[in-house]
Amino acid sequence: MPMLTRHLRLSLLAAATCVAVFAHGASAQQVHNMVTRPLTGAPETLKSGRAQPDGVTPSTGVGVFDRMGAKLPDLPAEKDYHGKVDDAYGAYQRGYYLTAMGIALPRAQLGDAAAQTLMGELLADGLGVKRDAKAAAFWYGKAAEGGDPAAMFKYALILMEGRIVKRDKTLADNYMRKAAEAGNASAEFNWGQILVADNPGDKGLKLALPFYEKSAEKGVADAQYAVAEIYSSLPDLPPEKKQLAREWMARAAHAGFDTAQLDLGVWFVNGTNGPRDFEKGFQWLRIAANDGNVVAQNKLAHLYINALGTKPDPVEAAKWYVLSRRAGLPDPALEDFYLGIEEEQQKAGIEAANKFRRLR
Repeated sequence: MPMLTRHLRLSLLAAATCVAVFAHGASAQQVHNMVTRPLTGAPETLKSGRAQPDGVTPSTGVGVFDRMGAKLPDLPAEKDYHGKVDDAYGAYQRGYYLTAMGIALPRAQLGDAAAQTLMGELLADGLGVKRDAKAAAFWYGKAAEGGDPAAMFKYALILMEGRIVKRDKTLADNYMRKAAEAGNASAEFNWGQILVADNPGDKGLKLALPFYEKSAEKGVADAQYAVAEIYSSLPDLPPEKKQLAREWMARAAHAGFDTAQLDLGVWFVNGTNGPRDFEKGFQWLRIAANDGNVVAQNKLAHLYINALGTKPDPVEAAKWYVLSRRAGLPDPALEDFYLGIEEEQQKAGIEAANKFRRLR
């Protein structure tokens, strides 16, 4: 559900306070030229930017603004509940979907917002019954009117998309805000996205940050990534927050967000928001590269060539360069390296690239 356009995302990147936020490319001019000469003095940085010399926009991982309205990663396991058990939700959680519907439907018809939300879930996912998006939207709408936070979040997305019901941004924003204020983790993240989209520059980031922080604390990886980038780049934040930027990036990386893995790796290599650690930088860039992140593949090739965090390996360097080049990310420095190695090493690199399979 691409609620924010690439044009909007790029315009946000152009803001002075967001130059380094959410951007991870490498152009011919921007990629550091560490390839054909040994390191002398302090190591250079792995630079950011997007490679578009011929209009090609390579896949670089999924950034936060691209994930507006998308299904977020599962939250951490909930704590044991010792309150009153809802029989309908109990049956739902055990996989007895028809039983859950049989219990929920009469309650939903009497205006029980929680039961109405459950009806929406069952119908939206086709659990025990045929999938029915229109009927699901009806029940989500009723539950949203009744103030159920989960339903307000789901119905806000439906209103934003405008496919099942008439698009209504005002009502969608109202429901998303209410759901966020009620503590729904996914709504907190998405409401932050809306605030940033509607308020360019520092203003939007500052308005969104409290909602990102709450969502991040609940385990939403996208929000953790957003908090890390804002802590890193937004001026005038308390020092104690800025000191936590790398920690939040690490949380998002550990949750499997490949763009966070890329950024964390670059931060370690460059010594951003903490001390330099080439080995950890290499490890995180390798994880992101194996997940298919094109920019991580490009940067990993540089690390193999220059023995940063790993032993020098021309075949592995060639492999990762070939993969990133095939994905549309040219790099004249890496091309120069590739043409300079032995033909057998080139062939071995191509063979390794041909055998590559993403880990996820």
